[in-house]
Amino acid sequence: MPTFDAQSTTDDILGDADLRGTRVLITGTSAGLGVETARSLSVRGAQVTGVVRDVEKARANLDEAGAQGVELFEADLASLASVREFTDAFQATGEQIDVLIANAGIMACPQATTEDGFELQFGTNHLGHFVLVNRLVPQLATDGRVVILSSAAHRHSDVNLDDPNFKHTPYEEWKAYGRSKTANALFALELDRRLQDRNVRAASVHPGVIETELMRHLTPETSKRSGARKMQRKTVGQGAATTIWAGFSADADHVGGKYCEDCAVSPVTDDPRQRPGVMRYATDPESARELWSLSEEMVGETFNL
Repeated sequence: MPTFDAQSTTDDILGDADLRGTRVLITGTSAGLGVETARSLSVRGAQVTGVVRDVEKARANLDEAGAQGVELFEADLASLASVREFTDAFQATGEQIDVLIANAGIMACPQATTEDGFELQFGTNHLGHFVLVNRLVPQLATDGRVVILSSAAHRHSDVNLDDPNFKHTPYEEWKAYGRSKTANALFALELDRRLQDRNVRAASVHPGVIETELMRHLTPETSKRSGARKMQRKTVGQGAATTIWAGFSADADHVGGKYCEDCAVSPVTDDPRQRPGVMRYATDPESARELWSLSEEMVGETFNL
C-alpha cells in the first residue's frame, strides 16, 4: 500500500478511486473540512449526505467547492430533539451507510450550555454525535466504518466523569474542548469494541491545525493558550486527508479503535509535548466504557450494541 503523511491531501489518498455505489454520511458539511471531505468523495461518485445546521450556507459552500449531488439534512448537534428528528427522518429512507463521518464541532467557545443543559462543547462535540451515530448504527453496512474527528487538543484534559458540565469546576475554554475531544477518541474506541463482531470498525482522527470556521471563537489570548502556534499549519485538503485515509484507504484492522493523525496510527504517549502522539488516557478501555455509560445516562437513551 502507498505511504501517506502530513502533507498528503484528500486527492492524494483517493487518486482515481471509483466510489459509485458508496453511501457516506458526514456531519458539518457547511464549511472547512466537511466541505472538502464531501467534495473529494462526491466527485468520485460517492453518494454523500451532509448533516448541517444551515442548509442554505452548506449548499452555497458545497457548490463553490465543486461538490456534486450532496444531499442535505438539517440537524443541530446542540439539541438532542433536533438530532433525534434527523435520525428518525434518515431511518425512514432505509438507506445503508458505508462510512459515517462525525466531522462537525465547535472549539474554545465561551461558557454556555446546549438546549438540553449540557456544557456546550461536550454536549455538541460528544453527546450530539453519541446519539446521532448510535441511532444510525442499524443502517451501517457490514464492513462499514465510522470516523470521529478528535483533536490534538485532547491533550488539554482527560474527560471528567464526575463533573462533565463544569458545575463544580472552574470553566476553561481549552479544558472544555480537550474534554470533548478526549471523549471523541474514547467513544470511537468503545464503539469499535462493540461493533467489530459485525465487521464495522470505528476510529478517531486529528486533522491537524487548519484555518477554518472552527476558529471563530478564538481571541489572541485564547489562541496563545491553545499551544497550536507550535504546530505546523495544514491546508484544508491536507486536514481532511486523515479522515479519508481512515475511512477509505487504511486497513480496517489497523485503524479500528485507534487515534490517527498525519495519515497514520498515532503512538500512545504520557508526554503532552510529544507529536505525533495520543495521550494514554484517551486510549483507556475502562474509561471508554465508563464514558459510554455516563453518556447514556445523560442523554436518557440506551444503546445495546
